[in-house]
Amino acid sequence: MNEVFKSGSGRLLSRFLPAARWLPNYSLAALSRDSLAAVIVTIMLIPQSLAYALLAGLPAEVGLYASIAPLVAYALFGSSRTLSVGPVAVASLMSAAALGQVAAQNSADYLLAAMLLATLSGLFLLLLGVLRLGFLANFLSHPVISGFITASGVLIAFSQLKHLMGVSAQGDNLPELLHSMFTGLGNLNLYSLLLGVGVVLFLFWSRSGAVRLLQRLSLSQNSAALLVKAAPVVGVIITIFLAAGLNLEDKGVQLVGVIPSGLPSFGWPSFSLALIEQLWIPAIMISIIGYVESISVGKTLAAKRRQKVDMNQELIGLGTANLAAGFSGGFPVTGGFSRSVVNFDAGAETQLASVLTAIGIALAAMFLTPYLYYLPKATLAATIIVAVLSLVDFSILRKTWRFSPSDFFAVLVTIVITLLFGVEAGVSCGVGASVVLFLYRTSKPHIAEVGLVEGTEHFRNIKRHKVLTVPQILAIRVDESLMFSNAAFLEERIYADVAANPAIRHVILICSAVNEIDWSALETLESVNLQLAESGICLHLSEVKGPVMDSLQRSGFLKEISGKIFFTQYQAFTELRDNYAGCSG
Repeated sequence: MNEVFKSGSGRLLSRFLPAARWLPNYSLAALSRDSLAAVIVTIMLIPQSLAYALLAGLPAEVGLYASIAPLVAYALFGSSRTLSVGPVAVASLMSAAALGQVAAQNSADYLLAAMLLATLSGLFLLLLGVLRLGFLANFLSHPVISGFITASGVLIAFSQLKHLMGVSAQGDNLPELLHSMFTGLGNLNLYSLLLGVGVVLFLFWSRSGAVRLLQRLSLSQNSAALLVKAAPVVGVIITIFLAAGLNLEDKGVQLVGVIPSGLPSFGWPSFSLALIEQLWIPAIMISIIGYVESISVGKTLAAKRRQKVDMNQELIGLGTANLAAGFSGGFPVTGGFSRSVVNFDAGAETQLASVLTAIGIALAAMFLTPYLYYLPKATLAATIIVAVLSLVDFSILRKTWRFSPSDFFAVLVTIVITLLFGVEAGVSCGVGASVVLFLYRTSKPHIAEVGLVEGTEHFRNIKRHKVLTVPQILAIRVDESLMFSNAAFLEERIYADVAANPAIRHVILICSAVNEIDWSALETLESVNLQLAESGICLHLSEVKGPVMDSLQRSGFLKEISGKIFFTQYQAFTELRDNYAGCSG
């Protein structure tokens, strides 16, 4: 088999099917580790899948459906060996916000819309992958995305309080949720509240107390930490027995109820053009946030094992996973942080662990669902609350304030907009803020006037170091590529410095940090060259990189420039300081 995969056709196959890269050398030892990881992740994923389906406003079994076919699809086409895909909190909340605009919950149209949402998300991700546009994720500001996820975590936690209290409450933003829950306090169910708060306290305790307890029983710290990941299952089992034994359904406690047994049916979701028009923008938003979250987790885990994640292949992997979700009665999925870390820590070697996990979830859907009738919704709500509170990180405000006020305000606005107006407005604001930050920073690059550090050939910022300068020479360094967004800023800086010092006869533009000059910037340089020459001032370039020099040569600018092109800034400075004549007007 190895010879087949090493052939030309095999290499072509592994390019489009990453699973072909690890399958030829798969071993029994890897199977053992993947199997253990699959068991642990399956135990963790069952309550998560049920909970996130309810968060999305869907029947509980849909969460199981979204955790079967998508895992297999990503295992075949994803580039990360340990990323675990499936329903996640933020995508589920965004799905609920989008679906609530087009159909009523608990209706057949709502489920069909969820399948279409996953399908549209998959098609969009696949399109980006085929066009190799994975680099677009780099344009999203990580602080802004962190702010959005923090605010979404708060919204998710508050949206689940209604299940803990046993009241009816609706709302897509914090004011609506608070008002709805406040008006429903009269219907507070004490049994539901006690169950939910008890599970929350148990899950928080298990993160530290249970680990110490298991270590006293001679388990290693790693083994204890992995075993504790099954705490939600323990909470599920205990509360099922309590609900059944105490007949809590008759006391008003909301239960999951009947969950159909069996596997999902596969098929193309029916849709209308009008429904597509309503869902395509939310699908894009869910895809963007899901991809950024997934690629961040995938890169982090891959780096620990010196593996590589292909950003474009990830788009294809996540795209096929979402298509599989749409074709199998699911809703949008992406790479989950918590279960991917558990999968990694449990020793998963390859994506076969995800395939085995999918088999485990399928068996649960076929044989375990009758036992989930008495599962209180308060238990699933508690599971969600504990999970999403780990996403909430308001320290990002303090960190960005200290480091970059512009980042701080972008994060603050994203958090406020998300909380006050909902996730759709929040993600739109987050994407917009990221683009604005990028354009703002590229439009005002760092430009420093430099001078010679005496006794060396190095040049440094005159405002930071004691350096040698010559009044007739203006040497400025641009720490950014020159393009349409910042060309005018450079032009204004040069004219301002020249106006402030009538003695200047030479302007040296140090291009050591300039990787590219676009057409707009070239026209600006031509204009600057002409204006300076008319004032008797020469424009020179130094330390120009090869590709930039090639572009300038092809444009003909090098024939028009009034000054010279110097290999080093030291060469330019030493030659020009003895020649103050400048250029003839």
